[in-house]
Amino acid sequence: MISQTLALPAAPDLPVDHPHFVRAAGHARRLLPAEIHDALVDFSDASSSSGVLLVRRLPIGNLPATPATPTTVTDKSNDTEFLLLALARCLGQPVGYRPELNGSIVQNIVPVKSTQDRQISTSSKVVLQYHTETAFHPHRPRYLLLLCLRGDAEARTTYVSIYDVVKQLASDTVALLRQPRFRTAVDESFLNGASPRLLGPMPIISGSADSLTFVYDADLMVGVDSEAQMALEELTRVVRENEQHVVLDTGDLLVIDNNVAVHGRSPFTPRFDGTDRWLQRTFVVCDLAPSAAERNGRIITTLFAS
Repeated sequence: MISQTLALPAAPDLPVDHPHFVRAAGHARRLLPAEIHDALVDFSDASSSSGVLLVRRLPIGNLPATPATPTTVTDKSNDTEFLLLALARCLGQPVGYRPELNGSIVQNIVPVKSTQDRQISTSSKVVLQYHTETAFHPHRPRYLLLLCLRGDAEARTTYVSIYDVVKQLASDTVALLRQPRFRTAVDESFLNGASPRLLGPMPIISGSADSLTFVYDADLMVGVDSEAQMALEELTRVVRENEQHVVLDTGDLLVIDNNVAVHGRSPFTPRFDGTDRWLQRTFVVCDLAPSAAERNGRIITTLFAS
């Protein structure tokens, strides 16, 4: 955990998704305190075994009421978006995904009445189950950044590291999880009205013992046969037993290595009165080149037709 204040120049008077806004944020990263800059660079070079990095007490400034939906227009400045992208540029390249709020590079995550019971980021009544962010995607993000503008003491952001999990799994289970014997569904929001489908088969664990990659979704993943399904159920049990959590407060930044840690969230009770939990989120890839054929600027446009 890092705790330090900082000051950046005012955000450019441009839309957040404008290339010059993102570039200016990249330039502004040189003004970050050395402790924060170096911690992010070190995290991208060699993620911690926990798969998460927490930075506290970042400047948020004055906030309007929490918006009713992620796309509700507010009179907030773009300073926190600028800060979040400056931090993201220390890790790689921020991107959006077309189905996620039309590809916005910085997204508002707020509780929405109509989605309280769903397995999506705007839910609140249900446990958001453990998942790798867009586990099904060929260009899934390497890092997920969550900047808390307004917290909720009930809302626990949960996470589990693959390094903690493998210590408690039998060696034959780990060996099976390394085999391409698992399939994962595509998130509903990415189907654009197409029929649900399963992708794969794929392994859940890959990489060397000191550089593991973990791709898992408790809600969308299945084994291709009974043996694989039993291994998946054992993995699910061990993941739950190794849960860690953090309650994000105003000014907290949580960085998740999407290769190492799966994440989720506890239920909480929104008031829908303008004082609810409000996070801002961005996704980061290490390199834009692999998605070039399926990308428009920084918006990844991969289609998942049935």
